[in-house]
Amino acid sequence: MPYWRLSGFYFFYFAALGSLVPYWGLYLKYLGFDAIAIGELMAIPMATKFLAPFVWGWLADHLGHRMAIVRLGSLLTAIIFVGVFWLQGFWELGAAMVLFSFFWNAVLPQFEAVVLDYLGDQVSRYARIRLWGSVGFILTVIALGMAVDLQGPTVVLPVLFGIYAAIWLSSLLIKDPAPEPHPEDQPSITAVLKLPAVIAFFAVCFLLQAGHGVYYGFYSIYMEEIGYSKTVIGLLWALGVVAEVIVFLFMHRLLKRYGAKRVMMASLVLAAVRWLLIGHFAQFIEFLILAQILHAATFGTFHAAAIHLVHRFFTGRHQGRGQALYSSLSFGLGGSVGTLSSGFLWDDAGPEMAYTVSAAVSILALIIAWRWVSNEAKCVRS
Repeated sequence: MPYWRLSGFYFFYFAALGSLVPYWGLYLKYLGFDAIAIGELMAIPMATKFLAPFVWGWLADHLGHRMAIVRLGSLLTAIIFVGVFWLQGFWELGAAMVLFSFFWNAVLPQFEAVVLDYLGDQVSRYARIRLWGSVGFILTVIALGMAVDLQGPTVVLPVLFGIYAAIWLSSLLIKDPAPEPHPEDQPSITAVLKLPAVIAFFAVCFLLQAGHGVYYGFYSIYMEEIGYSKTVIGLLWALGVVAEVIVFLFMHRLLKRYGAKRVMMASLVLAAVRWLLIGHFAQFIEFLILAQILHAATFGTFHAAAIHLVHRFFTGRHQGRGQALYSSLSFGLGGSVGTLSSGFLWDDAGPEMAYTVSAAVSILALIIAWRWVSNEAKCVRS
């Protein structure tokens, strides 16, 4: 298994997220957009994540060459992003974001399927490869926070372009794993999607990411309004991902001991706590530090458990579309709905109410997970 080449791709892919998620909202604010416009523009990459992964996943499942799609998506992302250097109006910037994010969001689900193919029966080792993406996020978010403090939000543009180019170059070093024969009697993907446990699973993933919408869209803006510097904001973002890296090192033990459902439910409880801390106690740095440490749960443990379940539900020829559906319905649809609605909540009711709603959404997801999401063994038998 090409451990370092797979890890290197994750490193650059999540370094791009470390530029886009914390600092793109600040760049949009620098251009003069208000909260509603920022929420709408920040929702675009998540909205395209709803459609793009499934389109490309269907294509990859039928053609069988996932890395070719990863390379093409990475290259077109970098090329289209060049236009953002000159586009500053709402509609033209929005159109450019639709285009480059459509191809960028084609990349990760197919790469996840490639990694899982390489891992085979050792899927519990996934977190040890994925953690290098978190390292890339941490280094980028800290360095870019300092750069934004010194040079302003426009520095985000050349940094993002360089990272997108690095993603494409790293994809050239990875080959598709040897294909495995698919069972002839495998049920259709429609039959899998009708399982109550699968429906509940996707509902939980959607709600968790919807709860993250206000965080991804407005956390940096909120911290800046309270008075924290860009460097401190970058360190807070990085702290969350450091906690994520640490938990990834132990995820295989947690999953084996407690199972994916229990890990998922614990993540949802801690998500509600996290949003309440940020929404109501942001003026206290100690509470912000605690809230960022909880990122280990709201993303780290939840995502690892979700990947584990997706791998159980969607096997053989359905694997690419299973990963794509997870990305589409959670990070895509859930993230875009959460970010878009948080823009209106932020404008009308303020940050405290926006984060309180996120906490309530997490509790709703917890109830669904407790009632309907199956344990791993039951998922396999389904």
